[in-house]
Amino acid sequence: MAVRSSANAVWRGNLTEGSGTVSSTSSENLRELPTSWDARTVAHEGKTSPEELLAAAHASCFSMALSNTLFKAGYTAEELNVSAEVTADKRDVGWTVLASHLTVRGRVPNASHAEFQSAAESAKDGCPISRALKGNVELSVSATLES
Repeated sequence: MAVRSSANAVWRGNLTEGSGTVSSTSSENLRELPTSWDARTVAHEGKTSPEELLAAAHASCFSMALSNTLFKAGYTAEELNVSAEVTADKRDVGWTVLASHLTVRGRVPNASHAEFQSAAESAKDGCPISRALKGNVELSVSATLES
């Protein structure tokens, strides 16, 4: 059975001087987050951007995928701390998302560094958000196993 997630955006004004909000409509967790063109291209200044929301989605998705990959290998993560950095830049066709780099620090009892690295690479390639981006956005991961 398919799962549907939804959101709504409202924009007022022109691109560079206008502003808007974005809200989830499938849950009540994201409500009227302010957005602006400057938040995408200059500085966030308390506002969000589609690229920041993409980074949040990728970090969240990857953390779940890595947890599952480790569990299937016989390990249970005490903690996985994941960040995603999405890079966008202006190209001939306009502003384009170029890359998403994941950084994970994890505490996983009894796992070796090599096993953790392998699991991180597998999760990077296998999480649904990575699969949605693959072929369009450069994906990378840096993984550190803490003791």
